Amino acid sequence: MGEHRVDAVDAIWLNMDRPENLMVIDAVMFLDAPVDRARLEDLLRTRLLDLYPVFSRRPVPARGLRRRQRWQDVEVDLDDHIRSVTLSAPGDDATLQRYVDGFMSAPLPRDRPLWEVHLVDGLSEGSAIFVRLHHAMADGIALTQVLFSLTDLVPEGDRDGSFDPDDPNNQVAAATAPRSVSSTPPAPPTRTPLGVRLARAGGTVLGVLAVLLKLLVTRNPASPVRGRAGAAKRAVWSQPIDLRRIKDIAQHADATVNDVLLSALSGALETYQVDRGSRPIDLPTMIPVNVRPLDQPLPRELGNRFALVLLGLPSGPGSAVARLTETKRRMDAVKASPEPAVTFVLLQGIGLLGGRLRRLVVSFFAAKVTGVTTNVPGPREARYLAGTRIDGVLGWVPGAGGQTFGTCIFTYAGTVRIGFKSDADVVIDPECLLTAFHAEIAALEALVTGPAGGHAARPPELVVR
Repeated sequence: MGEHRVDAVDAIWLNMDRPENLMVIDAVMFLDAPVDRARLEDLLRTRLLDLYPVFSRRPVPARGLRRRQRWQDVEVDLDDHIRSVTLSAPGDDATLQRYVDGFMSAPLPRDRPLWEVHLVDGLSEGSAIFVRLHHAMADGIALTQVLFSLTDLVPEGDRDGSFDPDDPNNQVAAATAPRSVSSTPPAPPTRTPLGVRLARAGGTVLGVLAVLLKLLVTRNPASPVRGRAGAAKRAVWSQPIDLRRIKDIAQHADATVNDVLLSALSGALETYQVDRGSRPIDLPTMIPVNVRPLDQPLPRELGNRFALVLLGLPSGPGSAVARLTETKRRMDAVKASPEPAVTFVLLQGIGLLGGRLRRLVVSFFAAKVTGVTTNVPGPREARYLAGTRIDGVLGWVPGAGGQTFGTCIFTYAGTVRIGFKSDADVVIDPECLLTAFHAEIAALEALVTGPAGGHAARPPELVVR
């Protein structure tokens, strides 16, 4: 079997597993019926194993004088990677959530490729597929595209012979990859010296310094979603929300769908703080940004090609509309900055550090935020997996260091779902955040569109902290 060097950035995630935060991406697909396992296995062979070699490789540690870890080719036995389970009654969302919770602290075995698929039956409605993939294989954006490349627009799409792996449309690239929030060009090739890459990414020395200063001075204040991380995790999610509601708010407020959803998240977190006797404060989060070209197929080697931007989720006196206005202002500032390009180069540099120093640097920056917030725009039309219609999707990227709270927002086929992944001993009642999120959407609808569907009065300024 051949061996292949682990890319420097991929090595960051391969070596960052900790009992309290595993570097595993967890995703749930909701389906309208049980999936045919044999049919799914055929798809996994032809559209996954045959196309993306990392799904047939296991990690091996560095040996002797060799500093860099390797991927080793292995024969894949799908029975080692696919589990079929039937949940006990009542088979509702809470039952499925408890099942997912039980695996969020379970490391993936390293004697085989770092992925697994759980086929979950016994639900009161339909079925679910729970997928676990190690971050070292690829970033969450790429893995989302890979998962949707297993799907088709029609039920018999996997049997009619029309699949073309080199057709970008079959990778749903334009639909599933979040677009870069910056107009800054992609970072220069990695052979360029790090200092030169940083200067080019930042546009000017001042641009680089501004981003570095922001990363250094940002702090993660004490709050009800921050605490000492433990191994046990909780996952909760909403029922699907009609995307037209979000678009209507965005249109009336001259904002984007992303602005509206992040503003609603900010409002939910403010409510959660107030209800627990805390003074509401801005909570910093990291948002992953795609840096791959959206008009090209994914490379067969996948890997991690993403940047991170830091956003303070606004809180303070003022209406829901004032919070939306402030969220939009902050997102617009990020879009106009070189932050994505600079952080992408920084990740490349961190990947070149030695193991212990690399862990310290990642933990230092991870401690600056509550966690990671992803907002993934999925396909606009319903997709089918092995002939079974997908009704919804959610996926959480891992928290790093001692982070205790993460958010996933996923739009798909005219709906949007939000899900929270939190430390079970810190955020003991994440369901309250779901209730607060729905209330914030309703408040935005009432204040932005007005009683007759027209523009509401301009809100007072939000006092941010």
